[in-house]
Amino acid sequence: MEAFIKHTGLVGPVDRVNVDTDAIIPKQFLKRIERTGFGQFLFFEWRFHENGDVIHDFDLNKPAFAGASVLISRANFGCGSSREHAPWAILDYGFKVVIAPSFADIFYNNCFKNGILPIKLSEEQVEELFQRTHKHNGYKLTVDLETKTIVDEHGLHISFDLDEHRRQFLLLGLDDIGLTLQHEDKIAAHEARVG
Repeated sequence: MEAFIKHTGLVGPVDRVNVDTDAIIPKQFLKRIERTGFGQFLFFEWRFHENGDVIHDFDLNKPAFAGASVLISRANFGCGSSREHAPWAILDYGFKVVIAPSFADIFYNNCFKNGILPIKLSEEQVEELFQRTHKHNGYKLTVDLETKTIVDEHGLHISFDLDEHRRQFLLLGLDDIGLTLQHEDKIAAHEARVG
């Protein structure tokens, strides 16, 4: 997994509460077993009509948000079923950071396991980000995991909280397997003893 230290990216808004995992990646696309290739199906039913035509008024379909890598949304993001495909789709689409007032627990945990930084901010702070996103064309945020800060080019400076264990996982680019492999020498020694 790639380490996350600092990221500057275009902000993409999804101005909805209770964005569930079926909206993030609809069930008909869960047949793949690889972690890649899901980005094209992200928010599929919000991005496309049944006939496949693009829904132009959905923010992420607008040219202004093409290439966005910082997703902002409203409360209870990632609710619903516990599908790990949801963070896979978000990451594969190009998002490295998701900012919302609250997240469903399983989705939140799965983000860290897949190298995505989910950040919880207050409703007021998220509202300010939405306003700034629509006010400034090409609005970007810089998220610094070392200092736990979010800044923009217009004077914004926000600090965020994050469990230190999860913070270190991202800074070092470790998932559960990577953490285990840090003890590879001890595992090998144990296997040699019990052999």
